[in-house]
Amino acid sequence: MNNEQTSGPCVAMLGAGSYGTALAIQLARKPQRTLLWGRNREAIEAIAGARVNERYLPGCPFPDALEPMADLDQVVDQSDDIILNVPSHGIRELLDMIAPMLKGQRLACAAKGLEPGTGRLLHEVFADVVGADYPLAFISGPTFAKEVGQGLPTAVTIASRDEKVAEDFAAYFHHSGFRAYTQTDIIGVQVGGAVKNVLAIGTGIADGLQAGANTRALLITRGLAEMMRLSEALGGRRDTMMGLAGMGDLVLTCTDNQSRNRRFGLALAAGKDLDEAQEEIGQVVEGVRVAAEVWRLAQDHQVEMPICEQIYKVIHEGMSPLLAAKVLVGRPQKAELG
Repeated sequence: MNNEQTSGPCVAMLGAGSYGTALAIQLARKPQRTLLWGRNREAIEAIAGARVNERYLPGCPFPDALEPMADLDQVVDQSDDIILNVPSHGIRELLDMIAPMLKGQRLACAAKGLEPGTGRLLHEVFADVVGADYPLAFISGPTFAKEVGQGLPTAVTIASRDEKVAEDFAAYFHHSGFRAYTQTDIIGVQVGGAVKNVLAIGTGIADGLQAGANTRALLITRGLAEMMRLSEALGGRRDTMMGLAGMGDLVLTCTDNQSRNRRFGLALAAGKDLDEAQEEIGQVVEGVRVAAEVWRLAQDHQVEMPICEQIYKVIHEGMSPLLAAKVLVGRPQKAELG
C-alpha cells in the first residue's frame, strides 16, 4: 500500500498508454489516491510491480499514491471521479462498459479525436451513453506525455459547461509546475484537439519534403484559421482557438518530433505507405482516422478547409504529397482576413 499520506477524493484514470500514465502520475503528485486501469491485465500487473510503465513511459517512476489496478469494476467502485483516456475510437466501448457501474462519479475525457464513421464530437458520444446532462469535462492543451511524466512545466485547459466540474478537475491536476486553466467551450476545445493532429501530419509531410520553415509557418497559421472556421460552424468560440487547446496544442504538435502525427507525416514524405508509417510509430496515430472525419464535417457544414482536404487526400486517396502541395499553393488570391 502507499507509504505517503494521501488526501482528497480518489481519481481513476482509465487508459494506461503514455498520456494516460503521465496524467495519472501528475494526479498522484499532490498526493491524492489515483487509480490507473488498462485493458491488458498482464501489463497492468507488470507496471504495478515495477512502479513504472516501461513500455509507454519509461524513466517516469510512479508516486506512492498511484495504484495500477486490473479490475475495472473495482476501479470504478473505489473512485470518486473518473477520467477516460483511450483513443477516440474506443471511447464509446469503454463508456458502455462503465455506464452500469457508475455511482454518480463525474467524468472527464482526455482523448483528442472524433467518433469514427460519424465525425461526431466526443461529448455527443457521452450524451448517447450516459445522458446529455451527465457532469462532464474535457482536458486538452499542449502536453507531451514524457514531459508531463518528468514533471516539466506544463499547462492544460479543462472545459465543462458546468464551471464547478471544470474547477474541481482542474484542482486535481493543478500542482507542482502543472497549471490547469478552466473554461466552458467544450466544442472549441474538442475541435482544437482533433484538428491539430491532422495538421501535424501535414507539417510533418512538408518538413519531410524539405519545404522549409516558411511553409511550416504557413501551414500552422492557415491551419489555425481552418480550426477557427470549423469551431464556429459547430458552435464553438473563435477565441478558444487562440488558447492552449487551439494554437498552443497546434504549435506543439506541428513542430516537435515527440508528436506521433508529425512523425507519421515525416514517414509518408520518406515514401512509406500508411501501414509502414503506422508500424514505425508503434502507437495509435489519431490524425489518420480523424482526417476523414474532419473532411466529412467540413463538407457537411460547408466550411472551407483546403489544408485538411489535401491532407485527407494524401492519407486516404493516395494523392502524392507533392501534388497536394501544388494544389494548395495554386489556389486563387484572396484577402487574408474575413
